Amino acid sequence: MKRRRRTLEGFWLATSTEQEIIAQVEAPASVTIRKEGNLIEVKGKLGKVKKDFTKLPATVTVEGNKITIKPYGRRKRDLAVTNTARSIITGMIKGVEKGYTYKLKIIFAHFPISVKVKGKEIHVENFFGERSARISHIIGDATKVSVVGEDVVIQGPSLEDVSQTAANIELSTKTKGKDQRVFLDGIYIYSKEEGIE
Repeated sequence: MKRRRRTLEGFWLATSTEQEIIAQVEAPASVTIRKEGNLIEVKGKLGKVKKDFTKLPATVTVEGNKITIKPYGRRKRDLAVTNTARSIITGMIKGVEKGYTYKLKIIFAHFPISVKVKGKEIHVENFFGERSARISHIIGDATKVSVVGEDVVIQGPSLEDVSQTAANIELSTKTKGKDQRVFLDGIYIYSKEEGIE
C-alpha cells in the first residue's frame, strides 16, 4: 500500500523515504542576498541584516534571489528545523524591506521616571527615587531608539536586535523583592509592529 503525499506551504514533503524535505524562500528584486560560508547577508532599502547559520543542521544555498534550505535528515524534527530557518530568512527579508517597530510605555506612580538615550546606551533615571541610573544597551548598529512623550520607540531592520533592545529596557526596570501587583512602576512593551513610521 502506497502512502499519501502531503504538500505544505513553501515546500514539498512526501512520506516516502526516497523523497526529501526542501524549503524555498524567494526575495523581491529590490533585495540582494549574499552568502559567505555559513553567513547570510540580506541587503535592502533599510540596511542590511546578517545571520550565521553554522549550527543549523541543513544546507542553505543561494541562487540569485532564491534561497533553498535542505536538511540533512528526513524526519519530523528536520521539517521543524527547515521551517525555523525559513521563518528566520523571511523575517530578515521583511526587515530590510519594511522594518520593525517596538513601543514601550513609561509607567510611574510617585517618582517620575526619565529615559535618556546616550550613544549606544539607554539611561533610566529616578526609578523609585534611585540616585544612579539603570543602564541598558542598544543591540545592533541600525537600531534606533527615541523617547516620544511617555513612549520609548525602537526601530530597525533586524527583528532580533529590536526585540532584544526592548527586552533589555524592560528588564532594566524589573523590581525584585516587591509585589509587582502593587509596585507597577517600570517600562513595559505594549506594541510590536511591522514597518517603520
